[in-house]
Amino acid sequence: MSAGSSTTDFGPGLAHPFTGIQADAIAGLGPLIAGKVRDIVDLGDTLALIATDRISAFDYVLGTVPYRGQVLNELAAWWFEQIADLVPSHVVSVPDANVTIGKKCETLPVEVVVRGRLSGSTSTALWTQYDAGARTIYGLDFPDGMQKNDPLPEAIITPTTKAEQGGHDEPITELEIVERGIVDGELWDQTRTVALEIFERGQQIAAEAGLVLVDTKYEFGLDADGVLTIIDEVHTPDSSRYWRASTVEERRAAGDEPEKGGYVRLAPSVAKFMGVKYWKESELTLSRLLSYERSKGRISECLQLVRVTVTTLDGKTTTHTLGSPDVLSYL
Repeated sequence: MSAGSSTTDFGPGLAHPFTGIQADAIAGLGPLIAGKVRDIVDLGDTLALIATDRISAFDYVLGTVPYRGQVLNELAAWWFEQIADLVPSHVVSVPDANVTIGKKCETLPVEVVVRGRLSGSTSTALWTQYDAGARTIYGLDFPDGMQKNDPLPEAIITPTTKAEQGGHDEPITELEIVERGIVDGELWDQTRTVALEIFERGQQIAAEAGLVLVDTKYEFGLDADGVLTIIDEVHTPDSSRYWRASTVEERRAAGDEPEKGGYVRLAPSVAKFMGVKYWKESELTLSRLLSYERSKGRISECLQLVRVTVTTLDGKTTTHTLGSPDVLSYL
């Protein structure tokens, strides 16, 4: 399979939640390294990055979410394609929904966190520090009078160190990165420029989908030829935060937190009928369901009642009856 391509095949006999690859399943391929959410197999010139269903937060594994690995792996593959003109990626191929074959790179020991809003709730978050009175954060100056979730005048980088296995990432300023020799000054300038370009591209694509890309994390490395390369993943829900764009400003003005949802998963029978698995929740009205079907040429009239149940990701369900008198007016 070509670089960046993906597949919906879960793999024969792959159980979900997929907690990780078994050593005997890769016997002879190479050494196995278990990360927080990925298992890595060293294939020699390349690495097999196996996305599991494990979920982590604050550097701890908390549990599993079925099919999480597949979603993250395939989303990352898609996003790598969207930024291919900005920076090369480590992707060689995506031979399975849970697997990416990547080039070996010398990883830069810095996680490049890019933020577009004054937000967050952890001790290292911009808003937490600003609300506590700090006006110089990560070496950057902030004016008085800002409110939580305000957009920043321009995207900023708030890097952290990249800890060894079992360690914890620590905040660091861009100046410290160069002064302490963690990354060469010229290479860091290139890295920050590329990171901001990727973030801008991500914001544009997110906006087209009715979302706000709030902040994200990038990891970079140098390939065998010394070329700056983006590695790990890009713009997935695991490394990025998204808000629903249509209600951000209204809720911010009211002092409410932004909406983080946006899509619903259709029940299997409905998904088969509709031809799609997911739909924007804000657009999931009865008229939209019927208009979609009509636009595809699959409905011209209702000859019988059809009950449609829509199930959201949080388990809520609603039922519609297609073909009732109030529906016929849409056809």
